[in-house]
Amino acid sequence: MSLQRARVAIVGGGLSGLTAAWLLAQQGIDDVVLLESRSGLGGRILSVDAQGAAVDATVPAIDRFDLGPTWFWPALQPQFDHFVAELGLARFPQFDEGDVLVERTPHQAPLRVQGYPSAPASMRWQGGTGALIAALHQRLDPASLRTGHSVCSVRRAGAHVDVEVEKAEGGRATWRVDQVLLALPPRLAAHRISFEPTLPSELLHRWRQTPTWMAPHAKYVAIYEAPFWREQGLSGSARSAVGPMTEIHDVSMPGGHAALFGFLGVPAQVRSQVSEADLRAHCRAQLGRLWGARAAAPVADALKDWAADPMTATDDDQHPLGHHVEAPPRSPGAGPWQGCLTGIGSEWSREFSGYLAGAVDAATEGVRAMLATGHARVPILGT
Repeated sequence: MSLQRARVAIVGGGLSGLTAAWLLAQQGIDDVVLLESRSGLGGRILSVDAQGAAVDATVPAIDRFDLGPTWFWPALQPQFDHFVAELGLARFPQFDEGDVLVERTPHQAPLRVQGYPSAPASMRWQGGTGALIAALHQRLDPASLRTGHSVCSVRRAGAHVDVEVEKAEGGRATWRVDQVLLALPPRLAAHRISFEPTLPSELLHRWRQTPTWMAPHAKYVAIYEAPFWREQGLSGSARSAVGPMTEIHDVSMPGGHAALFGFLGVPAQVRSQVSEADLRAHCRAQLGRLWGARAAAPVADALKDWAADPMTATDDDQHPLGHHVEAPPRSPGAGPWQGCLTGIGSEWSREFSGYLAGAVDAATEGVRAMLATGHARVPILGT
């Protein structure tokens, strides 16, 4: 098994991991390796194209429809708004003009009610949320980014840390580093990675008790040639007590295809007993009930059940909590792991836990903490 060296290992190639790599590069620290277990970058940022096929988040395009995070709120998340501007990304407001449809019972036709603008206003990106990943990828050395590398153990080795990975193509490798940044959810880190010596029991308990935001959920998207519902004065938004989707929104892409997407209200345990094809068929039928035959026949559709994704969810993530929780400690306060292991995934953000803004916030604060002993200053991005 080969032994390779770097100053910093980042475990996870989603928004927080890529942000941390960029921050370190801005500090002149390029002796970094980023280890991502998936075959591509992006983590919980996942998009499909107009044919409903999953796409490489590092390749930007107009027709991108999100099955992971979709929006952000500039008025509530000003530092993240500056971050978006610094990356030079085009954004636009979520479409919410027109009436909303409401399904109350299976035996009653949908009600049409007056819609209202969301407050504060939510924004989306030209090309979907993957535009964040593409922009960061363009600013990093591709040689430092290793996909298909699943970290299985992290061991203290004297003054260093050995990070052992299993490679998708087979075999193992070990990286000897000075610092480890955990750019994945706390619960997933505690579940998937063996720490030698073990982390403090109270810290591990806190990490295991921190739910991974949206991990119990599933999302569905239907793609159309045009947003025909707007011709009827409808916003594309709907609420349903019938299902399978409980909340639906217009996620059409300016200059590209139209789309509707929704959150499934069917519990993860029930979804696991139903085929994806059947779930999609039920979603299409619901769209037909709401917006008519045209809505029931999209040109393409896609579904992502995050609860069934072992790189996102654990057995403890099968029940939705429904609210954000307090961020756990990001690192041990004493013992052999003090000063060399730091959590930077979104759930470690004290203010925006689970959100895209939380990923950037946690990465910024985590890198700042990691470099504190060297008196290096890591500015909050965009300030």
